[in-house]
Amino acid sequence: MKLATYKDGSRDGQLVVVSRDLTTAHYATGIANRLQQALDDWNFISPQLQDLYDTLNHGKARHAFPFDPTLCMAPLPRAYQWADGSAYLNHVELVRAARGAELPESYFTDPLMYQGGSDDFLGAHDAIRVASEDFGIDFEAELAVITGDVPMAATPEQGLDAIRLLMLVNDVSLRHLIPDELAKGFGFFHGKPSTAFGPVAVTPDELGEAWIEGRVHLTMQIDWNGRKVGRCDAGPDMRFHFGQLIAHAARTRRLRAGSIIGSGTVSNPGVEKDGRREWPKGYGCIAEKRAMETIQDGAPKTDYMRFGDTVRIEMKGKDGESVFGAIEQNVSQFGR
Repeated sequence: MKLATYKDGSRDGQLVVVSRDLTTAHYATGIANRLQQALDDWNFISPQLQDLYDTLNHGKARHAFPFDPTLCMAPLPRAYQWADGSAYLNHVELVRAARGAELPESYFTDPLMYQGGSDDFLGAHDAIRVASEDFGIDFEAELAVITGDVPMAATPEQGLDAIRLLMLVNDVSLRHLIPDELAKGFGFFHGKPSTAFGPVAVTPDELGEAWIEGRVHLTMQIDWNGRKVGRCDAGPDMRFHFGQLIAHAARTRRLRAGSIIGSGTVSNPGVEKDGRREWPKGYGCIAEKRAMETIQDGAPKTDYMRFGDTVRIEMKGKDGESVFGAIEQNVSQFGR
């Protein structure tokens, strides 16, 4: 099934069930008002939401209305936890290679992960508001899962069983603020503002054969200012699947229902062509593009985002239909 949260003036919005083709929706009133309610009692509430979803898809829901993604908050507007991994090692390898550093061996066996702010997520059409272009504004196209309760020291198999929903992500980064923060030895804070999520969260069964052992085998489509910059395959190059990422997050603590675990930027390795390294599938963030340019030509030439820029992130199924709806954001100056 597919679920979204409509803006209603409150912090947590109103839960709606959305049809498979993303054309119609129905308020989940009487079943659950908010997505967190459903996650807290998933085994009881989700079958009722599924019944409404089936009715909606058959065109028999009495109070259905046209679905409007511009009215959506993040599916889970604020969460108990947001932990983002870096499961695509090519992303890390690119950035490190651009400064002449190799990947430590531990990166191949132990996932990278940071804990981000989860109290104020952005909806798919909310503006990216930043005080200054000098911060180095970047998009990052990712996937994420929302979990049920996960016990401490969970296995990857238990992690997979705990996945309730999947989402599309734009994990906004302020690149020029990050190096000084990391140099302090404590990690990201100012460099990671509010994260945006696609309009619709989906259960894994909606992905059909594209959902294989905790990985989504579909193409991440990224457009920047209307230009195609990434058509990245999210499946085979994901070093750590979502079950492994969840197990990593739960190594020393339990995760409560409503925890969100991210994949990191979807990224594919380059290929050698005429003695030159090329990346035919493009990039999932500008930092990668700048790393590619540095590797190829010795220096980056692509600037980060400017006020007025737009980014669009979407993933389509094997049938060509949008799975999560699209993230469509513009960049604006805070205070203006």
